[in-house]
Amino acid sequence: MYLCIKIMKNEIILRKGLRTDASEIARLIMVAMSEECCRHFYGENHTADDFHRLITELAEREDTQYSYRNTICATINDEIVGISVSYDGGKLHELRRHFIEGAKQAFGRDFSNMQDETQAGELYLDSLAVKPDYRGRGIATLLLRATAERAKEIGAGPVGLLVDKGNPNAERLYSSVGFQYVNDSVWGGHEMKHLQMQL
Repeated sequence: MYLCIKIMKNEIILRKGLRTDASEIARLIMVAMSEECCRHFYGENHTADDFHRLITELAEREDTQYSYRNTICATINDEIVGISVSYDGGKLHELRRHFIEGAKQAFGRDFSNMQDETQAGELYLDSLAVKPDYRGRGIATLLLRATAERAKEIGAGPVGLLVDKGNPNAERLYSSVGFQYVNDSVWGGHEMKHLQMQL
C-alpha cells in the first residue's frame, strides 16, 4: 500500500503514522479542519495552541478518531509533509467520545450533540492535509489513493468524506479521483457536502 515516488528530485514516501508523529499529525489535522473550524471548538477563551495540545493527546492514543494508527503520513527527507486520517465510520461514536470528553475538560464546551459526520459501511476520511510549501506536487492525490487501498485491505465499504461547500478546489480534487456527491451535511459550524468513492 505504501509508496515511494520521486517528484522534482524529492522522494515522497508514504508510511504508517507513529506515536512520535502525534504533534505533526495534530498540526496537519488542524490545517485540514481550517482555522475557523478549530476556533469553533476551542472557543473565545482559549487558543490554537490549546487546541493543538488536545489534538496531539488524541493522536498519541490508539482509541481515538485522530490516532496515529489511523494515519498515513507522506514524508520528504523524513519531514511529514502531508497526512490522511481515516477510520471505520461504524466506530464514530466510540472514537469521537475522547474528543468530546477532551473538549469538555480543556475548554468547558460540550459537543456531545454534534451531528454524525459518517456512518457504518464506509471508511471515513476524516482529515487530509498537505503543508502549503508542498502543495501542487500530487501528494494529496497519492494520499487519497493510499486511503482507498487501505479501505480495500481492511474490507471497508466506500471511502467517504465531508468537503466544505466553500472549498471548490478541494471538491475538484476529490472528484478527480472518483468521489461523488451523496448528500449535504454540517460539521464544525460549516455547510458540507458528503462525498463517497466506491471501491
